[in-house]
Amino acid sequence: MKRERRTYTPEFKLQLVKLYENGKSRADITRDYDITPSALDRWIKNQKETGSFKAEDNRSAEENELLQLRKEMRQLRMENDILKQAALIMGRK
Repeated sequence: MKRERRTYTPEFKLQLVKLYENGKSRADITRDYDITPSALDRWIKNQKETGSFKAEDNRSAEENELLQLRKEMRQLRMENDILKQAALIMGRK
């Protein structure tokens, strides 16, 4: 059965990270609060590295550059398609 995507507040995430840091086992936390182990691991990692749970705060410079380049490539492809269509229309006249 597929699990529905849920969102959690930063306060909730911080509370679970604190429980883990204070000695409660990872298995107990995931079972008691019905979250996936990977989600808890990601929250712990993000809290240790940057102190933030936002994805954009936890990206490396390379990841940010890659996202920017992908966005720019989509824009250029769209502009290129528009120019191709314009050339076809102008060629018919």
